[in-house]
Amino acid sequence: MTDPRLTPSNGRVAHISMQGEVEAEKFVEGRRMMVHQPMANITDKPRGARVSQLLFGETFLVLESYDGFAFGQADRDGQVGYILSGALASPEEPTHWVTAPATHLYPKAELKAPPEVSIFFGSPVRVVGETTSHFRIHTGHYIPRPHLQKIKARFGDVIGVADLFLGSPYLWGGNSRWGIDCSGLVQMACLACGIDCPRDSDQQEALGRELHHGEPLIRGDLVFWKGHVGLMASETMLLHANASHMAVAYEPLEDVVVRIEDAGDGPITAKRRLD
Repeated sequence: MTDPRLTPSNGRVAHISMQGEVEAEKFVEGRRMMVHQPMANITDKPRGARVSQLLFGETFLVLESYDGFAFGQADRDGQVGYILSGALASPEEPTHWVTAPATHLYPKAELKAPPEVSIFFGSPVRVVGETTSHFRIHTGHYIPRPHLQKIKARFGDVIGVADLFLGSPYLWGGNSRWGIDCSGLVQMACLACGIDCPRDSDQQEALGRELHHGEPLIRGDLVFWKGHVGLMASETMLLHANASHMAVAYEPLEDVVVRIEDAGDGPITAKRRLD
């Protein structure tokens, strides 16, 4: 049975790769588009519930556009859904990506120039020029040089990346410093370290390997509950985006275990090590 979250089909239209797998009125190759605003929600239907987000510069394969919405599939993780058509533009080939929690887009390469908008950690951009203090990107804006790294650069510590989101408000389906959820935090941390990672916590239970019985937790391990996931910052401390703090926070693992069980959501379901 196919997972609808990852199946590029809505009954009317489907990607050509799905021929023989699903029923649809037509099968298309689609057109790759790029998010050209700070972020864009992916929803389960037009004007529906947010299931994920794409960041500025990330790409989306559009299979159908109708009534102001584009239906398709995110290149980041295969997430299928709907994005406002106005949030999308023709793609640019990225050369760098944002490695600060957030950065301003300046109209000039000057510290005191009033910034026009902000974009967030993980956003890919195309650099077209530079000064001693700033990079100029494809939109004509300037970004401080310390906030960008070359597109292939990666971090080496998922906890160090997740810590960049400390204090970020909890947002169901969020993927940025503006707002993020538990699985979004894990995904952003993993991707920044070169680890392929799906969007939702149940999908993430396939990451790495299961810990052996009695094997101690270490920094970087994943701990799962029904509908929740967190990252171990040490053998006893969990770093997670959670609805109790409504933020990304550090919390003793034993306290999280008790609170989740008291809420009726059961015990830990899995412990995984990213290899």
